[in-house]
Amino acid sequence: MNRADEQQQQGSPAAGKSSGAQTKTAIADRSETTFRFLAEPSSVNFGGKVHGGALMKWIDETAYACAAMWSGRYAVTVSVGNIRFRRPVHVGNLVEIRAKIVATGRTSMHIHVSVHAGDPKEGELEMTTDCLVVFVAVDSNGRPMPVPSFEPVTDEQKHLARYAHDVRAALDAIVEMKPDGVASGRV
Repeated sequence: MNRADEQQQQGSPAAGKSSGAQTKTAIADRSETTFRFLAEPSSVNFGGKVHGGALMKWIDETAYACAAMWSGRYAVTVSVGNIRFRRPVHVGNLVEIRAKIVATGRTSMHIHVSVHAGDPKEGELEMTTDCLVVFVAVDSNGRPMPVPSFEPVTDEQKHLARYAHDVRAALDAIVEMKPDGVASGRV
């Protein structure tokens, strides 16, 4: 087995799905995805900062890439929980969005996403936003499909897995508290 084949077999079981030409790059850790780009003027609100909707779109796109890489399937967003906007992102900032699988269910993937931003000339980024996003892998008919299991190994992974479990339990409790009209969409 050559080095590229060995790298392709690391990460999720989905990692071994494709063996292609030597021009393809194997991804060693399929449980994490990072996007980097500059915040553009088109994402600015009336206050001169990147608006929350743009941040949420970037979070969803990065989390989707992480979910698709992990599962090897198309995936859909089920929920975004515990989102917190800590600091503004300014036009021209370097934005780095980090998504990592922190827990899995039979068909679901719980992904912690953190957004970091700062002046690219200074080289230091500060966390601006973080949240948990849940995706479900689906087939071509939209039916949920099993995903590879994620087993936390490091202390940080174990802590994030517990956090994801606690947030899910809290969100489930909130759903139970919704009045009937709200839960059914009549209100």
